[in-house]
Amino acid sequence: MATTTQALFREDSYQKTMEARVVGVNDRGGILLDRTVFYATSGGQPGDTGRLRRADGSTIAIAATITGETKDEIIHVPAAGADLPEPGETLTGEIDWERRLKLMRMHTACHLLTVVCPFPITGAAVSEDDSRVDFDLPDSGVTKEDVTARLMELVRADHPVFTRWMTDDELAANPSLVKSKNVRPPTGTGRIRLVGIGEGGTIDSQPCGGTHVASTAEVGEIHIGKIEKKGRENRRFRLRFGPMPAS
Repeated sequence: MATTTQALFREDSYQKTMEARVVGVNDRGGILLDRTVFYATSGGQPGDTGRLRRADGSTIAIAATITGETKDEIIHVPAAGADLPEPGETLTGEIDWERRLKLMRMHTACHLLTVVCPFPITGAAVSEDDSRVDFDLPDSGVTKEDVTARLMELVRADHPVFTRWMTDDELAANPSLVKSKNVRPPTGTGRIRLVGIGEGGTIDSQPCGGTHVASTAEVGEIHIGKIEKKGRENRRFRLRFGPMPAS
C-alpha cells in the first residue's frame, strides 16, 4: 500500500524547512516521511535536493526527490553511502533553496510562454538555466525577439501568481484550461490544483502541481534562446535567464 505524504509545497512553495517523522525506508533506501517541503519530480519540473538533519546533528544529503506508486507518495533519495534513519525518527528537512527558487522562476516563465504562444503544448522540461516548451505550431513566423518582448511585458507587469483547487467536475466543464495536447491532469481524487496568473486568473489559469513564484516580477530577466523545428508542426522554445544576447 502506497504511503501518503503531506505535500507542504502545494500550499506554500516558499517554505524551506520542515520537521517530519520517518514513516519508513523502502527496499532501495528511499526515505518516506509523513510530511515534506521537498518537491518530487513531476510535470517536467525536477525534484528537490537538500538535507535531512537527525537529532544528533548529523545530516543525510538528499540527492533527488521522486514519487512512488502515487503522486502522494514522496520518496527522498539519499546520496550514495548516506546513513539511513529509523522509522519513527523525527528529522528536520531543508531544501536547496537557491536551486528551488530558480526552478520556481523558470516554471512560472514557462506558464507565461504559454500565454504568449497560445498553442497546444506537446512537451516541456524545466531546469535551472535552460528550459523548454514544445508547441504544436506550424511555421507562423514567430520570432524569438518578439516572443521575448511579450514575455518581458508580462514579467514587468508584476501580475500575482496564485494557486487554488477545483473539482473534477469543474475541470470537465472547462476543458480549455488544459493546455497540453496529449497529457491530462490526474483526476479521481476529487480536486485538482490550478495555478492562476493575474487577478482572478485573468492572464492565465491551468492545472499544475509544480512550484511557482508569487508574482511575475520575481521571474526576472528572461529570453528565448532559440526556436527549434522538431517536426512539421512542432516548435521547441528554449527559455533562458538574462537579457537576450546581442546578435
